[in-house]
Amino acid sequence: MNTYIKRLSIMLVTALTLLLQACHKDFLEEVPLSDYSNESVLTSEAGFNTFITALHKAARDEMAARDGSTYFYIMQTSTDVASFGNSSVSSNNYATLLTPTANAVGYVWSWAYNDMLLISNTIIDYAERPELAHIWSSEKAKNAVIAEAKFFRAYTHNVLANLYGDVPIIDRIYTSPKNDFERSPRADVLDFARQDLEYASQWLPELAPKEGRIVKAAADHLLAEVYISLQQYDKAIQSADRVINSGLYKLMTDRFGTEKNKPGDVFSDLFRDGNQNRNSGNLESIYVWQFEDITVGGQGGSNGNNRLRNWGPWYERLTDPAGRSGMVVVDSLGRGTGQVRPNPYFIYDIWASDWDKDMRNSVYNIRRQLRYTNPASTYFGQVVGPRTTEIDTMQNIYPYPRKIEGNVGALTNTSTSWSGRTFQDFMVYRLAETYLLRAEAYFRKNDLENAAKDINIVRARAHATPVDPSQVTEDYILDERARELITEEPRRRTLVRMGRLVDRVKKYCIRALTRNSIAEYHRWWPIPQSAIDANSGKVMEQTEGY
Repeated sequence: MNTYIKRLSIMLVTALTLLLQACHKDFLEEVPLSDYSNESVLTSEAGFNTFITALHKAARDEMAARDGSTYFYIMQTSTDVASFGNSSVSSNNYATLLTPTANAVGYVWSWAYNDMLLISNTIIDYAERPELAHIWSSEKAKNAVIAEAKFFRAYTHNVLANLYGDVPIIDRIYTSPKNDFERSPRADVLDFARQDLEYASQWLPELAPKEGRIVKAAADHLLAEVYISLQQYDKAIQSADRVINSGLYKLMTDRFGTEKNKPGDVFSDLFRDGNQNRNSGNLESIYVWQFEDITVGGQGGSNGNNRLRNWGPWYERLTDPAGRSGMVVVDSLGRGTGQVRPNPYFIYDIWASDWDKDMRNSVYNIRRQLRYTNPASTYFGQVVGPRTTEIDTMQNIYPYPRKIEGNVGALTNTSTSWSGRTFQDFMVYRLAETYLLRAEAYFRKNDLENAAKDINIVRARAHATPVDPSQVTEDYILDERARELITEEPRRRTLVRMGRLVDRVKKYCIRALTRNSIAEYHRWWPIPQSAIDANSGKVMEQTEGY
């Protein structure tokens, strides 16, 4: 009985205590154990670096999104360099590939406005607030953070301008719903990007504090491209000069990196695993997306470098001459799905005059031959012979650039359970393209002598025959960009920027349906219908033709 009374007393005291506390207002106030709001995170330099990390992750998602929504490989297909490997009518017909409700069209718009520009503007807005001035170790530190965010804001506006044309410029964060956005002329969008990049060039560090971070040269490289788009060719040359003459970068001409003692050449070294960042000795790379091996069996979902998956042939579907399975997935080849099939223009035409001389066409850089990989096949190890069916020649076996190959992690026995992605870092900008941008600026000034000099610097590394100034044309520059930058540059955006998408697709695309369906209005992507519908406070006109 005494024990019972004692327990009852404790319960009554506890209840009374809680009742008395409930009478106080502060008892009802919730105190969260963690708070990830802007106001709580953006209160220190470390907090701003957290947002910068999120911005880098969003930037990498330009490539790493899932197949159903990604657009990076669509920057290559249905262009002059590549076609869709699959025979789908909806994919190969420009009238159905690009519509206001297409997944890729909506994905890029959302990626740009909901991720890249939102995070960039948040960083810029908070960093510039006077009440946060005390958190910065120096004015230089603050400006460097703003500069990195402005680089990405400019990068995104440049992407939008070279996909959709006229688009809304977003230069701030909004604290209340806004539904009356207007499309700005493409030239204004590019000029806004120019202003951001000029600031970024001034305040970004020359060397990155960590691999993958944005440096001054990345801003100057992109600035050269934007200046060309704005027809400010002297400024484009000056911007490229700052990169080329900085003393920090050089074209790699000697073997280096993780496989320098294996068969190969210096061009193939650039694309071997572990060789993309400066810490590998690669002084050519300027801006590199960072990927990590974070899943068993390689990169799954939306985390990986998907070049191999999309550019690599779907070789595991090949049968041997006996009609049995001739192929199994092997780690040296990965698991491609044949989505991006190089056109004969890339496979043959651009190498014709220098076939055995140009390093970029060597066996280390273009795989033109496959061998049977299934140990159970009596043809194991033998060369796969010519094929004639469409599905084989367009999707299952074709020559492809070997720069897509990379470490795929631990393969499983069931290839369908593996995504086909690698975790190889990806060079967004490298010095070879800076030379080609400067060459383009010289060409547009009709300075063919200097244009040829820059092109020949790139060709000399490849041991290719020098080009004569009289041979330098816009088409030649595009040919050289294909030889040097296949799978790296977003080819569609390059063609759009130069106003050459339609005529070169009609001339070089292997798919007749694609050649015959493309029209002048396809230069620009349509505005997503979802964006038009959400902008209920003002009519946002759809792009002409859609």
